[in-house]
Amino acid sequence: MSALQTDASINPGNSGGPLMDAGGNVIGINSAIQSAGNGGGMGGESGQSGSIGLGFAIPIDQAKRVAQDLIKTGKPVYPQIGVQVGMRESGDGATIAQTGNNGSEAVTPNGPADKAGLKPGDTITKLDDTVIDSGPTLISEIWQHKPGDEVTLTYKRGGKEHTTKVTLGQRTGDK
Repeated sequence: MSALQTDASINPGNSGGPLMDAGGNVIGINSAIQSAGNGGGMGGESGQSGSIGLGFAIPIDQAKRVAQDLIKTGKPVYPQIGVQVGMRESGDGATIAQTGNNGSEAVTPNGPADKAGLKPGDTITKLDDTVIDSGPTLISEIWQHKPGDEVTLTYKRGGKEHTTKVTLGQRTGDK
């Protein structure tokens, strides 16, 4: 997901707390740290991991949207385009898989991407004006929107570049 990077101290027990700007405005919800791990811990102690001063927070606009969904329905709702993309390759875009997990379709039939004409093997290179270099980047950019938003996807098929409009669908998460 898209996250705010911070050097604010986030230690065990204070994840989930507010990330504030210099004016005292809450701009995010602290959620994760990058740790030294694997024996590179603090104070030279082997086998312990610790913060290396790099933290991440969920942007407040995303947190507010999820909170409102939880209040209204008891479940979070996430935007989606209805495709499965590779999560390991990076650099050239997010390529729609040829087949989905467990034999499912990589492009959800009658889903947003299917309605927009996307097909397995297409490589998504832009969402609106943002360059997409990988599957995780595509997902991160989608999560910055809400279901029902219309976005423009640029993709490559057979060496040629195309654009299409996609109205984001939704996926309901767990409680």
